[in-house]
Amino acid sequence: MTEATPATESPSEPPRPPSVFDLAVTDLRAGDPLQWLRLGWADFMRCPRIGLFYGLCFFLMGHALLAVFRAAPAYVLALSAGFLLMGPFLCLGLYDVSRALQNGQRPSLRASLLAWRPTQGTMAIFAGVLLILEMLWGRASLVVFAVTFNTMPSTTNLLAQLINPENLSFLITYTVVGGLFAALIFVTSVISIPMIMDRQVDAISAGLTSIRACLQNPGVMLQWGALITLLVGLAMLPLFAGLFVIGPVVGHATWHAYQGTVSDPA
Repeated sequence: MTEATPATESPSEPPRPPSVFDLAVTDLRAGDPLQWLRLGWADFMRCPRIGLFYGLCFFLMGHALLAVFRAAPAYVLALSAGFLLMGPFLCLGLYDVSRALQNGQRPSLRASLLAWRPTQGTMAIFAGVLLILEMLWGRASLVVFAVTFNTMPSTTNLLAQLINPENLSFLITYTVVGGLFAALIFVTSVISIPMIMDRQVDAISAGLTSIRACLQNPGVMLQWGALITLLVGLAMLPLFAGLFVIGPVVGHATWHAYQGTVSDPA
């Protein structure tokens, strides 16, 4: 009889280091978006000069959007998405300010303007993805205009033409198409950009984490997106003057939304 050879024990594998997918996504509450805004307001009041500088940038972006509206009305709603799309990247400096305040450090305008440098490659990739979505939105907007109007409506009576009952199908189609693209951009980027800056993760991991957060907390994230849209819309009414304050407050609040949504793995 042949003796059975004893089984050799395999060497224990080293523990896998935690990845970004191990981050716990918090179960958010209905009052969290208002709490994020309160924290954003507190950060703005602690560094008003830096906040007003970024508010000026938002103000100038708003007037640039107005100039596009006067020249090419078909692009205005899609470029409004671009305005909201570029906002989070402009808010990088505000995220840096909120992070410094949270860590007990003294924020500076110079440091906030350079906050993009450590993750410039990843930010460029993520911006490219969002730019593609923006271009698709713009193309879809032109298609909806083209199949509705024989000629491009003039800017002098554009609003009257759009709210005409005969163009009800256009309004519904345009709103649905725009809503789909806006939802896709929001879900992908709601916490991605502050996460890339803070943890220096890759763009795919940040985008998937943002999607996870929205799927786990659809009601709260829908409330947060609606709140941002309402505030920015109201800030645009008095010739975009409200963006001097609303813009930086929402930027600071987005940092706190990210901080309150994901946590380190155990």
